[in-house]
Amino acid sequence: MDERIKALDAKMKKAYDYLVDDLATIRAGRANPHVLDRIRVDYYGTPTPIQQVGNITVPEPRMLQIAPWEKTLIKEIEKAILASDVGITPTNDGSVVRLVFPELTEERRKELVKDIKKKGEEGKVAVRNIRRDGNDSFKKLAKTDVSEDEIKELEEQLQKLTDKYIKEIDKVIEEKSQDILKV
Repeated sequence: MDERIKALDAKMKKAYDYLVDDLATIRAGRANPHVLDRIRVDYYGTPTPIQQVGNITVPEPRMLQIAPWEKTLIKEIEKAILASDVGITPTNDGSVVRLVFPELTEERRKELVKDIKKKGEEGKVAVRNIRRDGNDSFKKLAKTDVSEDEIKELEEQLQKLTDKYIKEIDKVIEEKSQDILKV
């Protein structure tokens, strides 16, 4: 595979991975520790990922439990969760912080599916933009000593790559949508 195609493949993979990570933070009525991935706790003046200040477990299907390494962090963890976009009020018993996920309503599920599809479209746009940039760079090669056949071949490889990632994005969007709609 051509180095230029490999570089574009790496960019498309990054866009796809970003989408997958983004979708992991959308909660589906079940407790998923990934909803806490973007939350930072003030740990002695340093914003620290919540996973690095305590142990996160899923004791029940709709509950997350955070056991901080230091009990003094309970208030900080609660404050960070309340300030985030998780939308769940934490409770604590002095030693652990609990997040109980409510059942999703039919309406909320449909909203989440719309969000997922929107994020999927954004992922596809990112992949197509990478394709466009790649094709533009291939056209510039025509001014150098690269034959038209080679450029056509590069464009075809890039199109196949684009199709592959668009298909992967469609697949992950469909899976996540089904997951959300499942009661």
